Amino acid sequence: MVLAGGWIFAGAFFMLLWAAGVTTTFSLVGTVFFGTVLFDIVLYALSRIVEGSRRALDRLVTSLVSTAFIIALLPLVSLVWTVVLGGLARLDVDFFTQSMRNVVGSGGGALHAIMGTLLITLAAAVISVPIGLLTSIYLVEYGRGALAKAITFLVDVMTGIPSIVAGLFVFALFALVAGPAVRNGFMGAVALSVLMVPVVVRSSEEILRLVPNELREASYALGVPKWLTILKIVLPTSLAGIVTGVMLAIARVIGETAPLLLVTGFTFSMNYNLFDDRMMTLPVFVYTQYTQAAGVGAQASIDRAWTAALTLIVIVMVLNLAGRLIAKIFAPKRGL
Repeated sequence: MVLAGGWIFAGAFFMLLWAAGVTTTFSLVGTVFFGTVLFDIVLYALSRIVEGSRRALDRLVTSLVSTAFIIALLPLVSLVWTVVLGGLARLDVDFFTQSMRNVVGSGGGALHAIMGTLLITLAAAVISVPIGLLTSIYLVEYGRGALAKAITFLVDVMTGIPSIVAGLFVFALFALVAGPAVRNGFMGAVALSVLMVPVVVRSSEEILRLVPNELREASYALGVPKWLTILKIVLPTSLAGIVTGVMLAIARVIGETAPLLLVTGFTFSMNYNLFDDRMMTLPVFVYTQYTQAAGVGAQASIDRAWTAALTLIVIVMVLNLAGRLIAKIFAPKRGL
């Protein structure tokens, strides 16, 4: 009741500011934040009067923990709510079935960007997951001495490199082979794999270390060789965590703009071939639509940018849900 009263009081305050013209819109985030802070203060005062200082302090700390949780959720809720409101304007069939070829002003869609994002991310995962998983297996099961320490150090360094550096590296690498004018989807996949590999390595390494040594020793005691123990015991036991780590790595790179803008470029047409010509991706589509919004079709470009951002969030959510489902299905079954 105190929490609801705090929200109502804060909501009434912001409603008055809106009605008086001080603010242009009603602030839902401000209502929740200041109402929750008011709840902490009033709850402590009431508890101190009725229950004493010791119980009041306990309630204050508990309420502060809940307040921190609510504050942490506010940016996420605000972001999702803003993207949903902005993206509903073009959430129609044409947006998912048409490209921007020969489209000026309103109309068009982002099918070419959606397909480009899915193809490039899939190619990056195909490159990164085997490399990252095998590296983590080496570090956990075989790695000893200076080489393992050097690999761990390099992985830690790669984890923190800016994404534009990965794009520049791939651009320089392919420029040496095919010339500086080349742009294609495979270059984008390689750039994203540079960012994905360290995330896959670190997450998989931590998960593999959680597998009890007793399981390995039991397998060795039965005469099973080490490589088969890893394949049949260690990997199935840690599969759920590995899948989660891979999903985190995909979510880390699927929204990257700078390296893809540099090495894949952008196009208004469909392109399903990763190795031939430029490809459009959703992050680059959002960037180009928003930055090129001008003139009569400015609002149409902004609407397309918001809907593309909403589509990207939905894709990430679907991939994470699919990863959780796969992890749950293939997780080792526990006996009762």
